[in-house]
Amino acid sequence: MRLLLVEDDALLNQGLTRTLSNEGYAMESVSDLASARAYIASDDIDMVILDLGLPDGDGLTLMSQIKGRKKPLPVLILTARDSLDDKIKGLDLGADDYLVKPFEVDELLARLRVLSRRISGVTSSLLRCAALRLDLAAHQAWVEEQPLSLPRKEYMLLKALMENQGRVLSKEQLEQKLYQWGEELGSNAIEVHIHHLRKKLPANMIKTLRGIGYVLACEPQ
Repeated sequence: MRLLLVEDDALLNQGLTRTLSNEGYAMESVSDLASARAYIASDDIDMVILDLGLPDGDGLTLMSQIKGRKKPLPVLILTARDSLDDKIKGLDLGADDYLVKPFEVDELLARLRVLSRRISGVTSSLLRCAALRLDLAAHQAWVEEQPLSLPRKEYMLLKALMENQGRVLSKEQLEQKLYQWGEELGSNAIEVHIHHLRKKLPANMIKTLRGIGYVLACEPQ
C-alpha cells in the first residue's frame, strides 16, 4: 500500500517515514502543499497522512482535491490543532480520521490498519487463505502453525495478495504497492519476490495469469 505523508517537521517526517516503511507501507513523504498536490493528482497513492500547518498554507485546502478524485483516497489528519471545532471542520471536509499531536505511534498504526482494511474491504487484522494466516498487527504469517520468515518486500507482497484474494493484481499494481517513486527497481523484481514467496507457501497458492498478473488461490485445488 502506497502512503503519502504530508508533514513539514523534518524530524517527525523522517521518523514516521522510517517507521511506516518498516510496517510494510511504500512511503512517499513531502513537506508542503505544492508537492502534495502533485502526488494527489496521480492515481498512485492509496492513503494520506495530512498535517494542517504547512509552510505554504493550510492542509485542509487539499481536501477538495482529494475528494474530487475518481479513486477514493482515505485521509488521516495528524495535527496539533486540538479544538473540537478544528476536529469537526476536518471531518466535515472529508477526512476519514483525525489524530492530535503529540500521539502514540501504536495508536497511529492501529488507525492506519483500520483505514487499510476499509480500502481492501476486509473486516479483521487477521487474514486467512486456506492454511495460510497473516496477522497485520503482528506482521507475522503462518502456514498451518509454522511461522514464516518474510523479508519486508515479501511481507508487503503477501499482504497485497491476501488483501485482494480472488482479484488479479498486475505486475504494475504490485510494483506500486511495494516500491516508492524513484526507488531502484529491476525489471524482474516482482517475479523474483513471487518466486521466493512461492517457496514458503503451499503449492499452487499463487497463480500466474500469463500477461495479466497474479492472484492468490484460497480454494482447495
